[in-house]
Amino acid sequence: MKLIVQIPCLNEEETLGATMADIPRQIEGIDAVEILIIDDGSTDRTSEVARENGADHIVRFAQNRGLGHAFKAGFDTALRLGADIIINTDGDNQYFGGDVETLVQPILEQRADLVIGDRRTGEIGHFSLLKRALQTYGSRVISRLGGLQIPDVASGFRAYTRETALKISMFTDFDHTAEHVVQAGQDHWAVVAVPIRTNPKARESRLFSNVGEFVLKSGSISLRTYARYKALKIFSACGAITFAAGVALGIRFLYYLLLTDEGDLHIQSVILAAVLLLAGFQMFLTGVVADLIATNRALMEDVLTRIKKLELKVTSEREV
Repeated sequence: MKLIVQIPCLNEEETLGATMADIPRQIEGIDAVEILIIDDGSTDRTSEVARENGADHIVRFAQNRGLGHAFKAGFDTALRLGADIIINTDGDNQYFGGDVETLVQPILEQRADLVIGDRRTGEIGHFSLLKRALQTYGSRVISRLGGLQIPDVASGFRAYTRETALKISMFTDFDHTAEHVVQAGQDHWAVVAVPIRTNPKARESRLFSNVGEFVLKSGSISLRTYARYKALKIFSACGAITFAAGVALGIRFLYYLLLTDEGDLHIQSVILAAVLLLAGFQMFLTGVVADLIATNRALMEDVLTRIKKLELKVTSEREV
């Protein structure tokens, strides 16, 4: 069984060596542990530092393409290299690499398709009270969208089985963590959270400039991912509320028309009621169409997974 630890990097020459040094090269139940560096257009010596510290594989972009592209390139490369388990970690030495063994254990025991490291953010000293609160609340909200209970959704220290890596979706250039939690829950994957350790803060995040930006982008990504699975539910709920408002206005107008002499004074209620009724019905029809698109998307994803398996099989046979 082969384990590949992928590390997306952008100008990490100062921290990459320490990150790689912590990663164990021998784990019980694993035949080979390899390190894959994805250099996302670094302008420093990131790739050279990776080679000097024994990286087994390096993928380098000519220019920065974003974390989403780097993550996807890492997965594609790891799968071609025959990885049975893929671990993702950061190049800034945020996570303690010695906990790789902790991450893979639930997969080796066949208890998990995806394992997420729990940093126990409430105990991290350099996190402000606001950031701790947002991490906790955000994890609860996103976990609910996926129907899971993940204490640290934003953790990028994760282990994926080969089958999960083949099925995972990556539609964002930003952080993938929230997107994958929602997908894992909606696709009914076995997800396990395990406690992990963190290292002292080495630098500020380059992924976002402030907590508000991270919350806004992660929230929008999560809602978009959730909508891929529950479009009919979302549009039906919005349509029902809008339709009910139109019915209420219509009843209000009838009250004034039939029981008082003020019906002529409330013509605007009839117009607004008609607009709301039509809008509500249109929302419901939109939900039906979106649900049909979602069904087609599920079929396309299944076909894509099968094509990936065939391509990887052909590539493996050629190399042999």
